[in-house]
Amino acid sequence: MARKLNLAVAQLGPIARAETRDQVVARLMEMMKEAKSRGATFVVFPETALTTFFPRWYMEDQAEVDAWFETEMPNAATRPLFELAASLGVGFNLGYAELITEDGKVHHFNTSIAVNTKGEIVGKYRKVHLPGHKEYEAYRPWQHLEKRYFEPGNLGFPVYEVDGAKIGMFICNDRRWPETWRVMGLKGVELVCGGYNTPTHNPPVPQHDHLNSFHHLLSMQAGSYQNGTWGAAAGKAGMEEGSMLLGHSCIVAPTGEIVALTSTLGDEVITAVCDLDACSDIRKEIFNFKAHRQPQNYGIITEL
Repeated sequence: MARKLNLAVAQLGPIARAETRDQVVARLMEMMKEAKSRGATFVVFPETALTTFFPRWYMEDQAEVDAWFETEMPNAATRPLFELAASLGVGFNLGYAELITEDGKVHHFNTSIAVNTKGEIVGKYRKVHLPGHKEYEAYRPWQHLEKRYFEPGNLGFPVYEVDGAKIGMFICNDRRWPETWRVMGLKGVELVCGGYNTPTHNPPVPQHDHLNSFHHLLSMQAGSYQNGTWGAAAGKAGMEEGSMLLGHSCIVAPTGEIVALTSTLGDEVITAVCDLDACSDIRKEIFNFKAHRQPQNYGIITEL
């Protein structure tokens, strides 16, 4: 019997700086209900889904920065989402800013979690490939200070068993790096999912602005195909506090084909029934890692 996952991607429209977590969670819950009405059992939400994308502002007061972070999960604001998930029997992937003390040190990560259909956290990922810069750059219409507010993730690229599916996560810029996909592909991943906050204007290379959607979808399609996995990306979209964010949240098959794509810049749910066993078609006949990989020739990837 084929193993099928009815998958949903929940794109968020803009989140205002003044919008509360309670207000955002209410929006997430409405999209989860819509996903359930279509039969979905797993929903992918965007990166930093609980707040506006705060790294666009330069802040020197650490207390002001920390106010954008979550110190526990679930917490008072997000617990209703977890409770709804359990009552509906829907798992989810959620991105948020994580403030945590580990080994006596305070850490700030750009994080996502995988939650099963019982509302239990079964996996965590912390963003590895942080884009942007650390200091204020006056020429930019807004900043991109992920390197200032976050540290690179320390969990690697794990793959988790979530209600019978092998699921791994990325966050935004990670999707552009083939190493992200390949590490999880080598672990037998069946769904690589995550969120993004991608502006349609990139001040350092504005001549590439017209390619933003193309590069986003290219990364998702190539990563899915070259690793024989389903891919799902949930964006924050629309004009958010003066920055236009890319839409085109998507679900991609192991063949690299786009099977679902958003068509708006607002809150929008897309779904697809994913045949998890279709991953093996690509892995057996096209990218058979065991039969065809030659890792002795790839050393330069990690040596430099």
